[in-house]
Amino acid sequence: MPRFFCPIPLTCGSCLNLPDGAARHVQVLRLQPGEGVTLFNGEGGEFHATVMRMGRSEVQVEVGAHASVEREAARAVHLVLGTPANERMDWLVEKATELGVVSITPLVTERSVLRLSGERAQKKQAHWQAIAVAASEQCGRNRVPAIASLQSLTDWLKALSGKPASEPAEARFLLSLSAAGRPLSQAMGSQGAILFLSGPEGGLSPAEEALALTCGFLPVTLGPRVLRAETAPLAAVSTIHALGEATA
Repeated sequence: MPRFFCPIPLTCGSCLNLPDGAARHVQVLRLQPGEGVTLFNGEGGEFHATVMRMGRSEVQVEVGAHASVEREAARAVHLVLGTPANERMDWLVEKATELGVVSITPLVTERSVLRLSGERAQKKQAHWQAIAVAASEQCGRNRVPAIASLQSLTDWLKALSGKPASEPAEARFLLSLSAAGRPLSQAMGSQGAILFLSGPEGGLSPAEEALALTCGFLPVTLGPRVLRAETAPLAAVSTIHALGEATA
């Protein structure tokens, strides 16, 4: 059954017009009145709904029963990365969403190729968020990862170090090629959220790594091979979830 993200209040028994994006998708699929769809708004679970009316630009549905189903990973992973160049970031956002990350924070680092600011950066953030929505619809997730605004690594670390001490601490890992790096499988604990920082093409600079270490990040490795900037974070997320399931 087709699934659509509807970031509006959903109530069993109500009739409503789908948001523009979902309505266009229904029309592209040529769905007809009486056919069923699944709706979710990111607040938990999903709703069965029935198409009631197809207009020229609007689609009306009747919201049915709510199912308290979640398909989230057992361990929350927040991915922070030096943004890869070209179309690789699009692919990374899609696959990271499918793998279950909770959030993605794109960063501009010393070795970053992609450097955007102002309106261009905002458009790129919206583009990546739309990719996360589409990936969530496809893979069955009822929670859409939040894509943060593009910012510099220095600013992000400064904000991170300024968080109130009352906020719950998460495990912080930095993908590193340094000799001090431990295998991720050995560094992981058994519980809690994970904040995983990975660099762009060429990795983080020594100064950037040193700054991250002062913010509580532990250097880790994924093995003897050097992975591409868009491959490494996905391999890390897969490893974290596999280890989490093995110890659950």
